[in-house]
Amino acid sequence: MNLYEFQGKELFKKFGIPVPDGYVIQDPKEIRDDIFPVALKSQVLVGGRGKAGGIKFADNKNDAIAKATELFSQTIKGSKVKYILVERKLNIDKELYISITIDRGKKRPLVMASAEGGVEIETVEESKIYMHWIDPLIGYSPYLSKMVSKKLNLNSEQSKQLSNLLKNMYTLFQTYDCELVEINPLVITKEGNIIAADSKVIVDSDSLFRHKDVPVNLDDLTDLERIAKMQDYSFVELDGDIGVIANGAGLTMATLDSLLLHGLKPRNFLDLGGTDSVDIVKNAFPLVLKAQPKIIFVNIFGGVTKCDTVAQGIVLAKKEYNINLPIVVRLNGVHEEEGRQILKDNGIDAFATMPEGVAKVAEIYKGVH
Repeated sequence: MNLYEFQGKELFKKFGIPVPDGYVIQDPKEIRDDIFPVALKSQVLVGGRGKAGGIKFADNKNDAIAKATELFSQTIKGSKVKYILVERKLNIDKELYISITIDRGKKRPLVMASAEGGVEIETVEESKIYMHWIDPLIGYSPYLSKMVSKKLNLNSEQSKQLSNLLKNMYTLFQTYDCELVEINPLVITKEGNIIAADSKVIVDSDSLFRHKDVPVNLDDLTDLERIAKMQDYSFVELDGDIGVIANGAGLTMATLDSLLLHGLKPRNFLDLGGTDSVDIVKNAFPLVLKAQPKIIFVNIFGGVTKCDTVAQGIVLAKKEYNINLPIVVRLNGVHEEEGRQILKDNGIDAFATMPEGVAKVAEIYKGVH
């Protein structure tokens, strides 16, 4: 779950990470008199807002109202500006970069820091980025902040501030099951203070039941993705022709890759997860149908999700929703023979392997395209 900058900064304040004075508005009339000069920062869940004109500065209230009005009229990379963060303008001496994320390959948190702040970290030379992997059994160590401070050429007072900030970042990262906590830029002011001028926080969506205070932001989703989210389906719209239903994120991604290797473009990603519910299988089909694919490919490896349960859900969906599109199914795993027989009895192509299923989809696609 991506958080807006102002939501991330609320968490920063909760964990003692310094941020500029500021407040959020949804209407230019909400501009206050108390902190000028200010930065007016469009709140969108996409990157590159600065280059798109989504950040402006104002020295007085009238100027701020005019610029806020302009920002609210903008659409940045397809995202309408609904919120603006109004912050005291910082007296910047230097901009740095620091983040904590998950290195899935090494299966542990990764701290990244660079003196090249305020730019996309992907554009920074690897030699200019300090990386340190944290052993989750040991956690944060003051040694880490010393190494980061050395890399960033900080003086003793700045190093002390960074030590507290990095420790608090890691506590936030752990407490909220984050996939990313990023500060870019991390600003050193001319007064010598280290302040988080920006925030990017991503919380693992599967952990939200533990964090009732984390807002659910759906603004970066399509209308159909919002519907799927409310129904607890993992669903992403794509731009192809083949509707995809699978179980498990890994298998679903492998299904998309296999289709692409055959020159077929998937219309969606839909992961059933681990379920043995006929209704969950059946009710996935209206979501895919609303995406208007030309073929539906169901790819199931049955474990917790039993193949005969999936077959029953597919048959019910075909009848209840009067599906006339071609449906191709790969069923393999627990009760696979029973499942494939149920499908064949109802005129639905069913296969034991993914290559066979994808080949059938490709064959059908040539006839309908």
